[in-house]
Amino acid sequence: MKVTVLGAGSWGSALAKHFADQGYSTRLWARREEQAEEIQTTRINGRYLPDLKMPDTLSATSDLERALSDAEIVVSVVPSQTTRAVWAEARDFVPKGVPILCASKGIENDTLDMMVTVLENVVPGHPIGFIGGPSFAKEVAGHMPTAVVIAAKDHDVAQRAQELMSCEWLRAYSTEDVVGVEIGGALKNVIAIACGCADGLGLGLNSRAALITRGLAEITRVAVKMGANPLTLAGLAGMGDLVLTCTGDLSRNRRVGLGLGEGKKLQQILDEMGQVAEGVKTTLSARDLSEKVGVEMPITQQVYAILYEDKPAKEVVRDLMMRDLKREHDH
Repeated sequence: MKVTVLGAGSWGSALAKHFADQGYSTRLWARREEQAEEIQTTRINGRYLPDLKMPDTLSATSDLERALSDAEIVVSVVPSQTTRAVWAEARDFVPKGVPILCASKGIENDTLDMMVTVLENVVPGHPIGFIGGPSFAKEVAGHMPTAVVIAAKDHDVAQRAQELMSCEWLRAYSTEDVVGVEIGGALKNVIAIACGCADGLGLGLNSRAALITRGLAEITRVAVKMGANPLTLAGLAGMGDLVLTCTGDLSRNRRVGLGLGEGKKLQQILDEMGQVAEGVKTTLSARDLSEKVGVEMPITQQVYAILYEDKPAKEVVRDLMMRDLKREHDH
């Protein structure tokens, strides 16, 4: 099996290492030539996975044609807001009918399309799947036991990817609920910013638990309105990924929230991180999506106000707590 991974950030590099460690011939595409050369010559991705060595079964390149020309499966891990542009360039090089697995978690700002929809539009004729679930890149690359879920409309595609990914340190489940897995994976990043903000304000564990639980409620409302199975949001791509991203120190989106809660400005936080935090741009999409489908998302609305309207975090806390009283469960 020849695997190509597009995107040499932390998650793309971790997935490429994961496949190469299983013995698959793996190519990792990096947009920057100097990054590809570093990985190829030193076997280290110094910016994203500096402590882990890439195996000899992995090669790196910045040439899309070379990366894709003989691939038997492609894993797309470029940032969600650039997925369309990268694939518009890449589609001429990928062999006909090769399955594409997307591991980018986000919603396109302009169209409000999920990543699978973007790929179906830009690269028609290819079976499409999506990787979700609680999976920090560093831990997957370090072979720490992890469980993920593979979603595809075609069960055979999900099952094939499930078998490809599973090994002694990673267990993959399968589902046909692409909408549920994608919505859970994208919107949990927004809630993670809220949880980080609460932690930065020093609000305590009660607040964090409330945000996770009510965050899951609003994510589930949107997903179900769009046709998802609510049980999906109680699983790996929903509660699992949400808890990890809202509580784990490796979460970039939680780190954005921490900085905001501590009084830092957004651009300063992003400059210090030097990496993409998908939740920042996904917050824009999530707010627009909630209005489009007619679903109330109060936490998401307040995260938007912090990020894009410079609303003080303490005012957000007050406004969330003083909302009109509700029943816990919708009928």
